[in-house]
Amino acid sequence: MIRFGVTAKKADALFERMKRCGIDDCDLDEEFVRSSGPGGQKVNKTSTCAVLKHKPTGIIVKMGKERSQQLNRYYARKRLCELIEEQQLGKQSPAAIAAEKIRKQKQRRKRRTSS
Repeated sequence: MIRFGVTAKKADALFERMKRCGIDDCDLDEEFVRSSGPGGQKVNKTSTCAVLKHKPTGIIVKMGKERSQQLNRYYARKRLCELIEEQQLGKQSPAAIAAEKIRKQKQRRKRRTSS
């Protein structure tokens, strides 16, 4: 069991999502590189950015969102799940549904202000 520095509930939810998407940990190549962005000298010294490569699909995810290596591993796996869901489900994926909902909200607001 991999520890990500998040609650057990979030970690279990991630593993369930990975199972639904058909992602197995043995299918992943994980590498850590130096991060960029804010963080000062700390990001120049440590390799906290997680790079995941999913061997069957060839999808590569690079995540350097946090200063913690464990959290970046968590976020990289989460993003990989999102990308594979988009690939498998298309317009039925959770990310596509959320984007469509926001687009409709913006259209409604635009109609209200223009009239």
